[in-house]
Amino acid sequence: MELYADVIVDISHEKLDKSFQYRVPERLKSKIQVGMTVKIPFGKTNREMTGYVVNLTGQASICADRIKEILDINERAESIEAKMMGLAAWIRSQYGSTMNQALKTVLPVKAKVQEKQKKTIRLLLSAESAQEYLTEAKRKHYAARVRILEALLASESKTLDYSEALRELQITSATLKPLLKEHIVAVDCDRVYRGGFQQMESADRKRQTSNVQQRMVIEGILEEFRTNGRPCLIHGVTGSGKTLVYMELIQSVLEQGKQVIVLIPEIALTYQTVRRFYEYFGNQVSILHSRLSQGERYDQMQQAREGRVKVMIGPRSALFTPFPDLGMIIIDEEHENSYKSENMPRYHAREVAIQRGKMERAQVVLGSATPSVDSYCKAKNGEYALFSMTQRYENRPLPKVEIVDLREELKAGNRSMISEPLAKAMQQRLQRGEQIMLFLNRRGYAGFVSCRSCGYVAKCPHCDVSMSLHNHGKLVCHYCGYETNAYQQCPSCGSPYIGGFKAGTQQIEKMVKSMFPKSRVLRMDFDTTRKKEGHTEILEAFNRREADILIGTQMIVKGHDFPNVTLVGVLAADLSLNDVDFRSGERTFQLLTQAVGRAGRGAVPGEAFIQTYQPGHYSIQAAVSQDYEAFYEEEISYRTLMKYPPASAMMAVFGGSTDEQLLEQGMKYIGEYISRLDKKNVLQVIGPAPESVSRVQDIYRRVIYIKHEDRNLLTALKDKLEEYIEMNSGFSNIHIQFDFHI
Repeated sequence: MELYADVIVDISHEKLDKSFQYRVPERLKSKIQVGMTVKIPFGKTNREMTGYVVNLTGQASICADRIKEILDINERAESIEAKMMGLAAWIRSQYGSTMNQALKTVLPVKAKVQEKQKKTIRLLLSAESAQEYLTEAKRKHYAARVRILEALLASESKTLDYSEALRELQITSATLKPLLKEHIVAVDCDRVYRGGFQQMESADRKRQTSNVQQRMVIEGILEEFRTNGRPCLIHGVTGSGKTLVYMELIQSVLEQGKQVIVLIPEIALTYQTVRRFYEYFGNQVSILHSRLSQGERYDQMQQAREGRVKVMIGPRSALFTPFPDLGMIIIDEEHENSYKSENMPRYHAREVAIQRGKMERAQVVLGSATPSVDSYCKAKNGEYALFSMTQRYENRPLPKVEIVDLREELKAGNRSMISEPLAKAMQQRLQRGEQIMLFLNRRGYAGFVSCRSCGYVAKCPHCDVSMSLHNHGKLVCHYCGYETNAYQQCPSCGSPYIGGFKAGTQQIEKMVKSMFPKSRVLRMDFDTTRKKEGHTEILEAFNRREADILIGTQMIVKGHDFPNVTLVGVLAADLSLNDVDFRSGERTFQLLTQAVGRAGRGAVPGEAFIQTYQPGHYSIQAAVSQDYEAFYEEEISYRTLMKYPPASAMMAVFGGSTDEQLLEQGMKYIGEYISRLDKKNVLQVIGPAPESVSRVQDIYRRVIYIKHEDRNLLTALKDKLEEYIEMNSGFSNIHIQFDFHI
């Protein structure tokens, strides 16, 4: 049987969606794999080139007689492109996508970006010889040459910026030609790298020294890498100094001549985090984020490829930085859901980082004050090595946390978003000149229904997740499709105060300014951070104490260190608690713990108020006491009972189409095909059901969830479904995506 390989030729120049088919010779059939580097004859002259295998098939795409044969497998190829190809192949097999989609994830299509250059005019003659030439130029009335020579002689470095010289001396490039020809001057062209922090002035900041707790973690991780090589999870309370641990680990890796990738959850963390790394490592640090221009992003990747930078910091996409000798990947705040891609392939950066680490023999370090349940479960099972940091740096106390029961506030007649205890505490801090952060927990903002009198939340009886209120007056579960009529009165206490939550940062800002008219208020949300440096400008202003109160959503509570903040108010803890997601308890605990952890990071102890309608919920109680273990035990028991990850693996099959009837029929067929494959009836299948947002831009969306203890079984099921969908033309107008929930 013939075997053919689809090969991409010369990744750095060709479009990724263009591949060429080659026949695999008999001697290579047992060796060749997707992702390998191969030698191929290319073009009319059959010149030998390097290619990358993206697919293997038994079907010829053109006449078999016209297909050339692969020359050999390049088993010694260790180029960064070859490594990335192998990673793309793994992503494609694990998450379900085309190879091209996986390639475009790890090797973004090269845009036509011109290199930026800086040109300099340099004097080649000695000062004495140049003076003689200047005298002769004056005698011959070469006015333009005179201006150039006088400016060069006046310059301490005997150089001039090319563009400035042409503009300020009123000369043209033609004026320079005779000077160049006579070797009076030279024009030097130097590559200028855009973006990053290379132009940042070095600070005189004294390096912190690691304490006993930090040194134990650092030495333990380095020893783990020398022995077992497992991923390492650092569970450190807020303010325990995880960043300093990262920096000393990085220093150790750099001393070995290797490079490091540091992932952060989102752009808001770049303000202080990157500055601290830059002050420690200088120009060895660079940054990637979504707001860089194409030119800036291209330059940062080139610097990494050429070894000009050693440490790349950025969100999820920085994971694919083309370092030639990667030594370590650090994922800070590893619990963050922004590490999960929402586009095909729906990969998780944590899993991909671990795979890249295995492929390139690089250590992977995860860190969080509130580790994901999935990571902590793996640490408990010994798959990860666990390191704990239980004390804040310099033994500063954790903030004092108080729960405010909003049901009692409502009974007392206070319908404001700011409770009486929080208002009093704010007044005290303002009088003392201390700073305040108010966190509006908007996760879960849309949809859920709760009672403000007793705290009852409308949940699905089958899935134990909150139901969403739809425009047609129904409450809908987005896991199984269960529906019921919306409530006019609370079914638990009979109160009429049952419904959705409506409040935003702008309303909070207006309320705060009304209550405290002399206070200086900053608001940080999507609207105020639209421009490129919006996050940085607001955070820097707050750090300079140009404002007393910072109001914001999740972006203000993740990783920032403001020593003068002594009070944090969480205005609506219940929103994330009632998100339409089985992880709602986990997300709530993480958000609350991170939020209250912003208080008291300086010399003055901190205090936090958590406002909620459900003060007895285990995630809120655990956040108050900062007790991760207590939270984990409750949460893992719930996951085990309901067979949610990590107790069980869960795969989602998402379908989208402009034709609602076609979509429902297609998803029904997929469900029936799954049933036929599940001959032993071992799978738990939920749906098809509408997604939480069931239509976007006239595209209808449906989902099927499948649970089983074995992730490999679900991966094999995904492969079967891909084959089924590809064979049936009826799915040509339905967009299918696969997702593994972790």
